[in-house]
Amino acid sequence: MEKRNYTVKDWPDEERPRERLAKYGVDYLTDAELLGIILVKGYQGKTSVEVAKDLLSETKSLRKLDSLSYPEMSSIKGIGLAKFAQIKAALEIGKRLLRETNLPKKKIHNAADLVNYYVPCMRDLKKEKFKAILLDVKNKIIRDIDISVGSLTESIVHPREVLKEIIKESAASVIFLHNHPSGESNPSKNDLDITDRLVDACDLIGVKVLDHIILGEDNYTSFTQEGLLHREQGVKIGEK
Repeated sequence: MEKRNYTVKDWPDEERPRERLAKYGVDYLTDAELLGIILVKGYQGKTSVEVAKDLLSETKSLRKLDSLSYPEMSSIKGIGLAKFAQIKAALEIGKRLLRETNLPKKKIHNAADLVNYYVPCMRDLKKEKFKAILLDVKNKIIRDIDISVGSLTESIVHPREVLKEIIKESAASVIFLHNHPSGESNPSKNDLDITDRLVDACDLIGVKVLDHIILGEDNYTSFTQEGLLHREQGVKIGEK
């Protein structure tokens, strides 16, 4: 006789995650139960919730889980491409919802306004991502632009590409922002040199560089706050 798979459907109704979520709300479910709902199915001998517990036991946190690549996550029994995609998609939706909720639609007053918005989607990246955040005359965000992904070098972050986007959007000012995968936010010599070149280039077209922010794991460095913007145009955010 063929052995039947053991599933969540074998649990009593009051213990099933989906039924408990519908009856009590998401706050009553553990991380493993929520993740189990996303996974839908486990494999022979383990339910989706038990597979979720294995994942969380390995990673210790949802944040660490989010940073895993497909080869890393698929090393856990029961996780294939489909389940990897389900998990990554769900976590990305959560980050986008957070960004949507925290979107700084009002005037940007200080570095913290941007840090709170960008940290969830950038602090755990394994490569450096360099962004230019374009603002109007009232210091409201027009849009942000990915300038480069990879090690930060002069050849990757070229002022020409930055200026092209600034001019296209008729931005009045710009804030540069990038992450350090090492987790430390202290600027390197390369960071300082590139910032100087970008400030010089923006000065030529009359655009203010308000700040360059480096995101670490649980910290950040603001060039403006640290006095690292080398020209007078490096005014504090929000200053007229």
